[in-house]
Amino acid sequence: MIAVTTTSTSRSGRGRRSTRPSGDDREAAILATAERLLAGKKFADISVDDLAKGAGLSRPTFYFYFASKDAVLLALLQPLIQQADTGFDGAMEALPSDPRRAFREGIRTFFTAFGSHSVVARAGTEAIAGSPDVRAVWSTFMAKWITQTASLIEFERARGAAPETIPAHDLATSLNLMNERAMTATLVAEDGAVAQDRIVDTLAHIWLTSIYGDSQ
Repeated sequence: MIAVTTTSTSRSGRGRRSTRPSGDDREAAILATAERLLAGKKFADISVDDLAKGAGLSRPTFYFYFASKDAVLLALLQPLIQQADTGFDGAMEALPSDPRRAFREGIRTFFTAFGSHSVVARAGTEAIAGSPDVRAVWSTFMAKWITQTASLIEFERARGAAPETIPAHDLATSLNLMNERAMTATLVAEDGAVAQDRIVDTLAHIWLTSIYGDSQ
């Protein structure tokens, strides 16, 4: 019995010294591989085999952690979307005292979120057209942001700070879609895109002028 116990302890010690990667480590390795590959390839050109091999895993092991490569991209996008979503936090309270700052900070937060991982943002934009899962997640948040913007515009109109012009929802939709397209062009450095150090001020000017007219 003593000999068995001693042998068991020895094996346990060797096991601790050569600990296998945990599930969290493997997920992290897949995500890191995806972001690294996206720096040099389009999302459509990256395969599950590329992701598995880069993470040091087999293809079957990859599928234990992610259902598809789209799921990997969504896992990379979710923190950026959540960070961008904070741009509306407290905006309603800030509007009466400083509307210019409230809208500008919302735009800045959004751009900073996606600008911090521009290759992921670019991949997300590319995947919207070809991935129903990515498109569904993005559309859900865009609808939320548009609805929130429309509510803010209506709030400003109700208190007499902004003029009644086109329907608030139409204006909110156009402004948010403009942000999406203009920011994407800037992040991927398209020819003719607004420079990164001017994009927030440029979009904020358009938002304020469109919402408040000559009063801003």
